[in-house]
Amino acid sequence: MDIAIIGAGAAGCFCAVALKRSLPAAGVVVLEAGPRPLAKVAITGGGRCNLTNSFEGISRLAEAYPRGENLMKRALSVFGWKQTWEWFEREGVPLVLQEDNCVFPKSQDAMQIVRLLEGLCRSLGVEIRTGWKVASVCRENGKYRISREIPLPKGETSLPKGQIPASGASEPNDNAESFDIVVVTSGGSPKMQGISFLEPLGLKIEPPVPSLFTFNINDKSLRSLMGCVVENTVCRLSGTKFRAQGALLVTDWGVSGPAVLKLSSYGARYLAERDYKAELLINWLGSASESEVEDMIETFINVYGQKLVANVRPPQLTSRLWKHLTGKAAIGEDTRWAALSSKQRNRLVRLLTCDPYPIEGKSRFREEFVTCGGVSLSEINLSTLEARRHPGLYFAGEVLDVDAITGGFNLQAAWSMGHIAAQSIFDKNSYLYQDS
Repeated sequence: MDIAIIGAGAAGCFCAVALKRSLPAAGVVVLEAGPRPLAKVAITGGGRCNLTNSFEGISRLAEAYPRGENLMKRALSVFGWKQTWEWFEREGVPLVLQEDNCVFPKSQDAMQIVRLLEGLCRSLGVEIRTGWKVASVCRENGKYRISREIPLPKGETSLPKGQIPASGASEPNDNAESFDIVVVTSGGSPKMQGISFLEPLGLKIEPPVPSLFTFNINDKSLRSLMGCVVENTVCRLSGTKFRAQGALLVTDWGVSGPAVLKLSSYGARYLAERDYKAELLINWLGSASESEVEDMIETFINVYGQKLVANVRPPQLTSRLWKHLTGKAAIGEDTRWAALSSKQRNRLVRLLTCDPYPIEGKSRFREEFVTCGGVSLSEINLSTLEARRHPGLYFAGEVLDVDAITGGFNLQAAWSMGHIAAQSIFDKNSYLYQDS
């Protein structure tokens, strides 16, 4: 039995290792378009590799997985974060759980994970072919025919007869191979073109759009606060139910930080449909209500009435941010708390709990990239990850319409789905290797 895995990322390599361990006589080849396997794993978590998350504080799985919640409920019940922890420690990688519930290698080195998975693939006999970009996958005579894209040489306008150019054709040629089973783990793609190789299979595809990005805000006063961090904010998209809580970082292009990244994930498709133009509302005091902030200001007036507003502020806000907010509320630097007018008080309460800024675009989050969209979950059996209409075709990872917020959740989805795809293939085909 010959098995092809399309994509040498986290899900693909993890699946390959599990397959060779359970079905050692099967031929397993991993086809990777890039120059090296596990390239994204090498940079995740800022090069430290945020392997998973303890899920502490996640009350609903949709908080971590805006798309794919039902699939991930099943997947995590089979291979969750504790199983992931045990697997890597068994393979000789000590792990640490941070206060923010993120799990990292004790070495804080993502390359330790890359070397481990590459080494396991080699020792088990998994073949990894890099620079092998798939042009198309089609089903012929009960097998899957995978064609390879061949880029045009420099200065050439055509290829020898029978070869597929990089634009991707699907006719039979010398650069195609047939496999009994195919596992697609090609990852997310920001454009439909990235998963066009699946077109011959007639699968329903949810249009891919970016997720996990920062917001561009053209407000000079706010951007002058570059480097300012507020540890607990609530960010919302005006006119929607999308909201996220967490730290916020002011940057030289706008805002970033966990609250913004989570909000971008929750509202990924909404923002894409509006060309990333929307209104961001910031509660600088976390989940504090207007009435609670009114009480706080009343206390400041009663206790610090003769002190300058500029010199007495909520402890969670920096002096620079406080100056920005009081200025926006038209409160002069020489104004004392006891002298605040009712209009100034109301403006300050409103700005502290619902400070509006126009979003005028997006920026990528460091070198990492996550995509919302992909192969529709209606196309697969959520328990086995096998295509409903194509026996022997499996999907795992971000190529599916499954994605998560930052914090190790996307990698956990890769480990979980890679394990389940391998287990499903074993359960369905182990009889081929049993002694008669």
